[in-house]
Amino acid sequence: MRIARLMGAFALVALPFTAACGNDEAAGESMELVVPRGASFGEWLDTLVARDLVGSPKLFTLYARAKGADRQIRSGRYRVDAGASWAELVDVFTEGRIIPTAVTIPEGWTLKQMVPRVAEVTGASEDDVSALLMQSGDSLALKLDLPGPGLEGYLFPDTYLFAEGVSPLRVVETMAEAYQGFWTDTRRDLLESTGRSELEVVTLASIVQAEAGNEEEMPIIASVYSNRLELGWLLQADPTVLYALGGPRDRLLFAAIDSVADNPYNTYTQPGLPPGPIGSPGLRALEAALNPAETDYMFFVAGPDGGHVFSRTLAEHNRAVADYRERRAAQRGQDRDG
Repeated sequence: MRIARLMGAFALVALPFTAACGNDEAAGESMELVVPRGASFGEWLDTLVARDLVGSPKLFTLYARAKGADRQIRSGRYRVDAGASWAELVDVFTEGRIIPTAVTIPEGWTLKQMVPRVAEVTGASEDDVSALLMQSGDSLALKLDLPGPGLEGYLFPDTYLFAEGVSPLRVVETMAEAYQGFWTDTRRDLLESTGRSELEVVTLASIVQAEAGNEEEMPIIASVYSNRLELGWLLQADPTVLYALGGPRDRLLFAAIDSVADNPYNTYTQPGLPPGPIGSPGLRALEAALNPAETDYMFFVAGPDGGHVFSRTLAEHNRAVADYRERRAAQRGQDRDG
């Protein structure tokens, strides 16, 4: 009872006093502090003292304990005002007002490409992140109400703000939520009108994303593949073969295509769309797959301006391919001479 009265008296004296405990000369300046995971209250306090944020550690300890802060300090990277009061310090570190870390996942990235970046922000090992994204993908897709197979294609490419040390699972959940946010009621209605499933549209979008030289041509590329699907033609999409081979290559040779002839992602040998997405399509690619341009194009090849040359007939396409090869040969000659 006596201790309670003493603590109450201390609180009455300390609270008004600590409102002015900051370093007035440094007011307006800020500094960054890192609280390592598992750091004790004493270690945290030592940091505050070393940075001249607290000048009376014994009094501050009593104050913090009276507030229950000695058991609530959260790890992370923080920015605090050099003239912060004790009350402000306690609030910042117990409420976890950490500096978020920006993490950018580019459009078209595969799960394999995401692993190092997710590992970096979470502090988890790449092996653990890889196991979560790929080995546990089927069960996670089911849990997160994603079409599958696995998570490939459904972790939406964007720039995210995460706390350092965030769990890999939370990163996956956040990116999956961003993907699901794409599917407004209007887009669901449009999906129904296409006659394709969500899985099929996202798979098509992932191919469009990988093929497109710019966003403007995405609806046209989507139309080419839609036209080929409607006529029962093979898609013959290079990015799907590269996915089957395990990643990008400088050149895709026929021998490489033949080496994965039986792979379900090889659209040179397997009819229709592959079993699932080959990467994470962005907003424009998804929109293009949902609403392709109305064209009668059946082919395309790389053009001179970073885009593509589209053709209606095989004869037109062969001429475009010949032009492409001439440009490549000329460029190689210039590179040798230069």
